[in-house]
Amino acid sequence: MENPPSKADWDDAYDNGGHIDGAAGYAPKWAKQALAFRDALMAAGRADLDLAYGPQERDKLDLFRPIGTARGLAVFAHGGFWKAFDKSTWSHLAGGALARGWAVCVPSYTLAPQARIGQITDQFARAVQFAAQRIEGPIRLAGHSAGGHLVCRMVCQDGPLQIDIWGRIEHVLSISGVHDLRPLRHTTMNEILGLDEAEAARESVALHRPLEPCSITCWVGADERPAFVAQNDLLARVWSGPGAMTESVHAPGRHHFNVIDDLCDPETELTKAFIG
Repeated sequence: MENPPSKADWDDAYDNGGHIDGAAGYAPKWAKQALAFRDALMAAGRADLDLAYGPQERDKLDLFRPIGTARGLAVFAHGGFWKAFDKSTWSHLAGGALARGWAVCVPSYTLAPQARIGQITDQFARAVQFAAQRIEGPIRLAGHSAGGHLVCRMVCQDGPLQIDIWGRIEHVLSISGVHDLRPLRHTTMNEILGLDEAEAARESVALHRPLEPCSITCWVGADERPAFVAQNDLLARVWSGPGAMTESVHAPGRHHFNVIDDLCDPETELTKAFIG
């Protein structure tokens, strides 16, 4: 009989940086790109920065507006295993949707261990509702890694969004999403996340039923860690059962850090999967 996976095995399964050449250079590059993007949009009068959607310190979002009337609202949820980053690192990823006529919201949220994942889910819902009050029309949600979990939680039947928002959500794009949180309980990062068995199950979107109707694309880099490929395909498979329209995409030559790059370009298949 084989030995069960050790904590080191689980850590390695979800260790993106340890398996990507030049991993340390990505975050500084993203931050630089994001700052340049915000500066350009501010100069054009098309950026509303640090809008407070709640009373907590990190209840802030940036809203970028297209030229002319927005086709709708696109929301991007950043990753970082619910314990790293904020909105300021990801502004440039609004570029593709913005160029195609969508207003784009990029929220921050309180990080673990200051907040549990269930609390972050509720916080993100408040950000979506805040932005939806300011931008009319359909809503499309995209999230990367932990952000993929957050956007999928918005379209669970027991999700935290107000009912009037549900009917406006056209599509969800989960990029390298974490859809079953139970394995994370075996990792070292759970010392920060603090997931217990009940919360891990409650926050695992793969264990929930999607809204009806629901349309979702599960997108992952073909060169990602096998655990992320499995997480991606899991949700596309189990949500198709209850009747959701699902698609699973393995992007050739992409890993966990560069899989999001194509959101900057309005003509890429990833941007089209986001906002059509």
